[in-house]
Amino acid sequence: MTTALITGATSGIGRAMALALSEAGYEIYALGRNEAALESLRAERPGITPIAVDVTDREAMEAVVSGLHVDVLINNAGMMPPLGNFADMKMADIDTALEVNLSAAIALTRLVVPQMRERGAGHILFTGSSAAHAAFANIAVYSAAKAAISGFAASLRVDLSQYGIRVTEIVPGRVETQLYKDILDAKARAAMYAGNVAVQPEDVAKMVVALLSLPAWADVTRFDIMPTRPTSASGSK
Repeated sequence: MTTALITGATSGIGRAMALALSEAGYEIYALGRNEAALESLRAERPGITPIAVDVTDREAMEAVVSGLHVDVLINNAGMMPPLGNFADMKMADIDTALEVNLSAAIALTRLVVPQMRERGAGHILFTGSSAAHAAFANIAVYSAAKAAISGFAASLRVDLSQYGIRVTEIVPGRVETQLYKDILDAKARAAMYAGNVAVQPEDVAKMVVALLSLPAWADVTRFDIMPTRPTSASGSK
């Protein structure tokens, strides 16, 4: 059975991908910090293996990966720091945003790619953001981290394609997730997703299932998935 390791699987896009890939026959290792959410995920799809871990904990992540056979790695975990002008950001928020959105994904990829290279096969996906490819106010560090992920994915593809390893950058626009739940109140979040114009996590998951079904000689290097209709508020995944 093909295995997939998914970070940030407790909600939103990560949870949707875990469910969709499990339904498609993949053996899923679902990573996240919220144990209750992970258990809920396993209850919905008993075949999913939940792993409670912080992706920024290097030793814990090394212990998780050790001994696991990973065919598909989905670096999905991410967080949005408090919105605001860069000049007013706290250094602690900057450090956290860079560690979760960028450094942790690079570190986990480094743990997994040697086994893929040895087998001569594998697929690595990164959940990026439209904020990496267009300018938005009040999210400078988040945008920087996602732009770095985009550049890393492109260069990684060049490094690994000779070994039969595929790399895909997922570029979501407005997706209705919990990304802003800790930094915006319920009223602001409702306004952000008003009109039912946002992409849903399940839409992204369907695209991932489709691209993973392609033959080994075809690599979708990047896919953008955006709302068809314009949104009333600024922002991105």
